[in-house]
Amino acid sequence: MRNTGSLRYAQCTHCTDFSVWLDGKIIYPEAVIAPPPNSDLPPDIQADYEEAASIITRSPRGAAALLRLCLQKLCQHLGQPGKDLNKDIAALVKQGLNPSIQQSLDIVRVIGNEAVHPGQLDLRDKQETSVHLCRLINIIADAMITQPKLIKELYDGLPETKRDQIQKRDATSAT
Repeated sequence: MRNTGSLRYAQCTHCTDFSVWLDGKIIYPEAVIAPPPNSDLPPDIQADYEEAASIITRSPRGAAALLRLCLQKLCQHLGQPGKDLNKDIAALVKQGLNPSIQQSLDIVRVIGNEAVHPGQLDLRDKQETSVHLCRLINIIADAMITQPKLIKELYDGLPETKRDQIQKRDATSAT
């Protein structure tokens, strides 16, 4: 590491890439402290999520606002209009949404709203809150996209005769 006052740079012995440090904190490449996005999120939502994750250390409020946008787009992906996030969540609840997923949706909605509107929450120095919102987006995506996708793939892999028997069973139990 070479010292030029409080600015330092280093070269990784493994990958040979450089990093830049200012007053003992890495400034390049920018540290991402959030988990990566769920791979089943649509690409446009993944891009917004990654943008949010990339700014958490500089602007937790900005990240929270972007994650709220991710949530709005996710509700659209799940068949909701996307005009009023509160109404979209209510519609999902009426469809039998798991209460913990509903709470996750509302946490991201409320904190994301508070990030852009004057309110009771101050996210300026709360990076961990935005990291938690990233985790919640992934939890929601897992419950609403990944798990149903996996179950459908496995169910569709059952022999057709077994699926027919299940459908007959369910048709008779519904009457």
